[in-house]
Formats: sequence, structure tokens, C-alpha cells
Amino acid sequence: MNEISIFNATGTAEASVDTMPHSIEAEQQLLGAILTNNDIFDRIASVVGPQHFYDPVHARIFDCCAARLSKNALASPVTLKSYMEDDEGLAELGGGAYLVRLAASATSAFAARDYAQMIYDLAIRRQLIQVGQTISSKASKVDVASEPKDQIVEAEQALYALAESGTSESGFQSFLRAVTDAVNVANAAYQRDGGLAGVSTGLVDLDKKLGGLHKSDLLILAGRPSMGKTSLATNIAYNIAKAYKKGTLHDGTEGAVNGGVVGFYSLEMSAEQLAARILSEAAEVPSEQIRRGDMTEVEFRRFVHAAKQLESCPLFIDDTPALPISQLAARARRLKRTHGLDVLVVDYLQLVRGTGRSENRVNEISEITMGLKAIAKELMIPVIALSQLSRQVENREDKRPQLSDLRESGSIEQDADVVMFVFREEYYKEREKPGDHEMDKIAIWQEEMERLRGKAEVVIGKQRHGPIGTVELSFEGRFTRFGNLVKPWQQDGGAGGDVGF
Repeated sequence: MNEISIFNATGTAEASVDTMPHSIEAEQQLLGAILTNNDIFDRIASVVGPQHFYDPVHARIFDCCAARLSKNALASPVTLKSYMEDDEGLAELGGGAYLVRLAASATSAFAARDYAQMIYDLAIRRQLIQVGQTISSKASKVDVASEPKDQIVEAEQALYALAESGTSESGFQSFLRAVTDAVNVANAAYQRDGGLAGVSTGLVDLDKKLGGLHKSDLLILAGRPSMGKTSLATNIAYNIAKAYKKGTLHDGTEGAVNGGVVGFYSLEMSAEQLAARILSEAAEVPSEQIRRGDMTEVEFRRFVHAAKQLESCPLFIDDTPALPISQLAARARRLKRTHGLDVLVVDYLQLVRGTGRSENRVNEISEITMGLKAIAKELMIPVIALSQLSRQVENREDKRPQLSDLRESGSIEQDADVVMFVFREEYYKEREKPGDHEMDKIAIWQEEMERLRGKAEVVIGKQRHGPIGTVELSFEGRFTRFGNLVKPWQQDGGAGGDVGF
């Protein structure tokens, strides 16, 4: 008899409150099909596992079949009987005779995958009920250590994990499909202005080097304090949000055809401070003047105008301090679900907490970088994570950062698709000013400062999909703004000065 529980509109079981949805008959038919034709196992192994069977005896039979077949050995009623003689549950059902009955009652092999899918779907239903019961049980207990907001995050994670389980088409895919995907990406780049495969940063030379920000990539933007890594990240975030344009994508779905929705985790600065930085860049009013309210009427009008323009920008800021990587992921999923999400920025990596209580900081950073890479792949978005550099940079004569300067560098270097360093030589040269009595040295120092003034470098130390090298940018410290640096040969053509974004 088929023992599938029927649910009514309210979600309660009509047959019995305690009966979980299951089908013993479907499990018997699938096991019988495997025992009579072992080749069926390969077709259903990606759909169903022993954990999906309702009857624990059926789960153990399936597990025993899997173990035999993994060794290229025969799985039949005769061979399984010797391995399961001591199984009390099987003995209650008739022992070896039950295995023979399973094989004898098996129907067509063509229906095996349908039975496997049915068993999987019923198992998911049971897990949904269990998640609901767990949520209800936790919510009913008033516990000081378990805040409601934490319970909501846990519930979201449990439901999302359940939704994701079994949805990814794991295993091999045909080369034709892989080639088709690659051609679609290349075609999108060909059709887009500037020939970018990814989201434009608004910095022309950086885009040429990276090809834009690619989906599922983890990009590390590192630098010593005062180099401007937060400024560069906010500039890129603002530029992407400002260029956002919604439309129909090549696959027929709706999404960002230009720019994108940006999520910004500001773990160091408050949302207000970050907004002031972006407003400073957009209005061209120094940030310290904005803080003091020391603006002329013209500057204030520019400031208000910039603020109105920013109102429509899809830039979302979360300034919760010391956010665990699990909550960071849950909030990113929620943003993607509610408003969409095309780029995620984390400022900065060392301020994110791991989920465990690891005393080893290197292991914790490894968990965080792996978590960020998982978010990038799961949500199919580029993730830009800022990172601090160790002090050993300051001890070298050449202050240009290297991959080995990354703090807790092993995991960061390994998990990242792109590693970039922000470097402003002007910052260091400014602190090397000779004494006023050294006239010759001062003249040389002034020449050097003139050459370096308003310039910054982004050193690409690692890139999986392209070349490494250095990109020169302009930097206006008053507005904390990076821009496209006009080359000497471009100035003759009337290109003007440094182009900001």
C-alpha cells in the first residue's frame, strides 16, 4: 500500500498528526530496481542518498548497495544477505527473503529516476517540517542567550541550506554546454561598450586590466593605512550604483544591463561617515568641510544637488560591527532576494568574525575568505574584500606591497581570484622631507613631490583570468577620489585634466 501522507490546505496531516510524508512503496520499487539492475544506481545516485529514505532499513540497504558498487562488486539479494545478516531491522522484515521480494517486485528500470525524485521530494518535505518545528520550539522558549533576531538569522540559514541542497547540478557537464556559456560571456562583452565581460569599475585603465568585475570572483583590495583602499572601494561602489540601469539580459531574465545594485559592509566606519565620503566625492567638497558645515553657498548647493542624485542610487550600507561570516552571508542573500545584488564590498576582511571559536587567527581568516568566495559563487556576484597589510612593508626601502605582505596571507592569497594593492608613493615621499638647511636635497625632494603629486597606483599582484601589473590612477585627497589618469600623449588631444568619475 502506498503510504504517502496527504496534507490539507493548512499544512496539517489529515491521516495522522505524527505521520511524516513518505512512500514505502516508492522506496521498495527503487531498491528492487537497483538489486535487479546495478546500472540504475549511477542514474539515481546524484538525486537520492541513504539520508533521504524514510525507512531506516531501506536506508541501510541502499548504503550497502552503494558500498558494494563503489568497489565494482555485484549488489544483489544474495550478496547483500551475507553483509546484512546481523541487521535486526531487516530480520524483522524477513531477512534475506525480504531482499528477494524487493527484487522480484521491481518494475521497469525507466521509472527508477521518477521514484528517486519522489523519495527526495518527500525527504525535503520532512526536513521542512523539522525546521518549522525547531523554529517553533526555539521561539517558544524565552532564553536570554537566544535573541529573536539571532533566531531569524538561524532560520534563514536553515531554510536557505535546505533550498540549496540538491539544486546544483554537480558532476560533469558536456564540453558543448561549457563552450556555449563561454561564448555567451564573450558575446555580452562584445555587445557592451568598452568590451567588458564584467561590471565596470568606472576606472578605464583598471577595467582594461581586469575586464571589469566578474561574477563569482573574490577580489582582495589591500593596502597599508592611509593608502586609500576604503576611498577606492567607495569610489568603485558609488560608480557602479550610479551607472545602474535595469533591463532584459541575453538569457531573457531581468537584471542590471549597466552598473548594478551594490551592498557595502562597512565594519570600520559608520554608514553616516561612509555616506559623507561618497557625498564629498560627488559634490567635490572636502569631507572635513562637510563635517564642520564650513561651506560656501555654491558648495552647499552642490552638496544638496549631489545628495538628491544619490537618493536614487541602489547602494545599501550595513555598518554592523564585528559581523560573523554566517550572518554576513545571510544578509547578502536577503538583499539579493529583496532588492537584487550585483556587487558586494566588505570593509574590511580582518574585522569579520569566524563562526567558531578558533584560537588560531590564520584558521579563522581562512574560514572567512572561504566564506566570502562561497558567497561570490552562490550569489553569482563579484565580492570585493578589503584587507590590511602587515607592517613589514614599512621596513623595506621599496614600499610597494607584495603578496607576502598580506596579513595571514596563505588563505587570502589562495582563495582570491584577484589581489590588488593600493599604493601612493606620494604618502611616503612626503614624510622624507629634508631639513630646511639642506637646500640641494629640498630642491630634489620638491621635484619628486611634483612628479608624484595626485597620483596613485593599483598593483595587481594576482589575477586568475588575466595579466598582473600596475595601473596608474589620479587621486584627489581633498575629495577622497580616485579617477582616470590622463597620459601625457592624451593631453595634446584636448582631453583635459584628470578625469574623475
